Amino acid sequence: MSAAQLSADDEVSAIEHLHELGCTDGLPVIVPTPDRVVRMVLATGYDADLALGEMGPNLGECTVEKLAVAAVMAGCLPDHVPVVVAAARAVMDPRFDLTEVQATTHAIAPLLVVNGPARAWCGGVHGGFGALGPGHRANASIGRALRLAMINIGGGRSGTSDMALLGHPGKFTMCLAEDEENSPFEPLHETLGFEKSQSTVTVIGTDAPHSVIAGVDADDKHSADRMLRSFAAGFASVTTNNIGLSGGQAALALNPDHAFFLADAGWSKDAIRNRIVEESWVSGEEFAASAGYLGRPPRPDKHYRCFDHEEDLLVFVAGGGGLYSVAFPTWCAGPHNNRAITKEIEVGQACEIPSLAPLAESVT
Repeated sequence: MSAAQLSADDEVSAIEHLHELGCTDGLPVIVPTPDRVVRMVLATGYDADLALGEMGPNLGECTVEKLAVAAVMAGCLPDHVPVVVAAARAVMDPRFDLTEVQATTHAIAPLLVVNGPARAWCGGVHGGFGALGPGHRANASIGRALRLAMINIGGGRSGTSDMALLGHPGKFTMCLAEDEENSPFEPLHETLGFEKSQSTVTVIGTDAPHSVIAGVDADDKHSADRMLRSFAAGFASVTTNNIGLSGGQAALALNPDHAFFLADAGWSKDAIRNRIVEESWVSGEEFAASAGYLGRPPRPDKHYRCFDHEEDLLVFVAGGGGLYSVAFPTWCAGPHNNRAITKEIEVGQACEIPSLAPLAESVT
């Protein structure tokens, strides 16, 4: 099904009309004129009417053309769109539980982690200082394109089908690259079974990022172990769903200084992940004293854990070096308990992309 076409007298009127129709995220958008959309479709290498899947909760058919419209509106360059396509495929994977993610009252948003050569090929997705903050066009535009698709194709509109009680700024965009060049460990996509030469995007629904302070003391042989306990505390709190519901996945962004300190202390990536999972629990007594449990009161003599398996924690390196790494607690609900989905980014199949023509009067 092709995207419907609208008309406007000029670009300003077109933007205002899109706001009135509820087609934006509340911020100004680029008007998706036919020539702009055609250029974006060509950059995917696919036919415009190719159906990529359905987006919940409205089960709207996500065609390449409709996704290209979202990418144009978000300010993407054609170089960015292969990541947008892969991310859309990830959230439409049934294991991602997109309908439930969109409809929950919890503050959850897709976190996109890009790995492999596409970090450079697809417009320079940033993984260093301020990667989730302002100033990085690829990061901001790619994540925003996915959100606009979730609004306009999936129907996830605030207060009607998107029922997040407060939400968080990551619901505008939350996309970054792993800083593979400044990491002592194998990158996330290799941990997940891909080749280093492949490019992937991993998408997981998370809370807003939680900074975890962890000082480094190279003269203290227990410093690394204390650091890992601090990271575990970013998830193992009676205020998080990782304890309240448990059984889901979560993500940890190690800053490069913390990553190299742990590596120099003899910790492998698997060992880091396993220790954090092992330490991510609260006592039944602490849990019972909170309002975080649902249903039967916790047993005081029992430990309540965030994770069922070591694979439930995604660990990657990103951000600037310093005192803080970042925990991304999660929702842990839905039929598949908040699973992360990784899709390969397909690059190199795009057609030749023409230059932009003058602004057309009708807009897609």
